[in-house]
Amino acid sequence: MYSILLSAGWPIWPLLFISIIGLAIVLERSWYLRQINIFPKDSLETAFGLCNQLLNQKSLLDTQINDLAQLSPASPLLACVLREKLNGSSAEGALEELQAVAQTTWFKLDRYLGILATIATIAPLLGLFGTVVGMIEIFGSQGAINGAGSPQQLAHGISVALYNTAFGLLIAIPALAAWRGLRAVANQRQRECEEFTRQLFKKLYPTESTK
Repeated sequence: MYSILLSAGWPIWPLLFISIIGLAIVLERSWYLRQINIFPKDSLETAFGLCNQLLNQKSLLDTQINDLAQLSPASPLLACVLREKLNGSSAEGALEELQAVAQTTWFKLDRYLGILATIATIAPLLGLFGTVVGMIEIFGSQGAINGAGSPQQLAHGISVALYNTAFGLLIAIPALAAWRGLRAVANQRQRECEEFTRQLFKKLYPTESTK
């Protein structure tokens, strides 16, 4: 494998670099977007327990809401609704603040996916660029110009140049598949966040939610 990388020339190194970045993104996003990470055990129970405590006119400390917000990436949404209700905000004011928090949460769910999509797009182009560079070097050599180069040498040079295209496709195809899969998981987590937040909001603002 190392000999192939050396034979393919310097254009292969950018491909190797972005392949490492792409693999790191896939592993990180796969770990981050697990349901147990977005909704840890007892996090929803804690949120709705605080909701019942607030509705029953029992004392609710701001520190309890802050602790809830630190539990998971989705917890700030639930904590935001509770905090707005605790502060006496109207439904319209709570929705406005919730939308701002939601934008931050969606950004966290989508983080690095754009980079992965870019890798899937540019990897074949970098591979093609490497092939073109290799072909230029082959046919621009002194032996090829003077006709002294043997057909075997030219065939070997062409095969080496094509390593770049093959390596580019080898990166792009898994990267594209991983991006589509992670994109679907991120969308699913977003829908789950929206549903749980809607349920909590409906419970805290029953009159406004039915309008």
